Amino acid sequence: KRYKKRKGIEAGARLIPNRTDIDERSKDVDLKVEIGHWEADTIYGQDGYLVTLTERVSKLLLTVRVKNKTKKLVTRAIKKMLMPYRDICKTITFDNGGEFAGHEEVARALDCKTYFAKPYCSWQRGLNENTNGLLRRFFPKGMKIGSLPKKVIEAARLSINMRPRKTLDYLSPLEFLSGKRVSVIMGI
Repeated sequence: KRYKKRKGIEAGARLIPNRTDIDERSKDVDLKVEIGHWEADTIYGQDGYLVTLTERVSKLLLTVRVKNKTKKLVTRAIKKMLMPYRDICKTITFDNGGEFAGHEEVARALDCKTYFAKPYCSWQRGLNENTNGLLRRFFPKGMKIGSLPKKVIEAARLSINMRPRKTLDYLSPLEFLSGKRVSVIMGI
């Protein structure tokens, strides 16, 4: 059977009201010199989802489990995760999933701007995609995420945030943000 090209269909873009395209985002965000620019996505598990947020400069990962990908649950999860970082939250870049249709409510609550990558261009949020790949090492595809204890998800997040990154001069995201080495953070 010949492949039939989809015309006029752009992922969930039509489901998202008042969406702002990534082209309108400041070019300073791409330079990665200022903390406070986040990328968001969801990871599917057999009986649940993980909402992930990654900060572009520090590479810090935030994640929380939700039962399903409804606009209401995902919006609430993003607001809850970013509220402690509200002072430094400037932008959030989403993919075009319908679960991010509550972006305006997130923007109001956190006083930030929201943008959407172009459909089928996951490389525009490459850091988040790469970090999701790291998270998949702990929770492979097909694994039941909904029945995992919260401690297991937190341990995976902490492990990724304690991992040294070459782009941070071999500091972990937590070390980069705190300005202290792991031995000082852990009290060793």
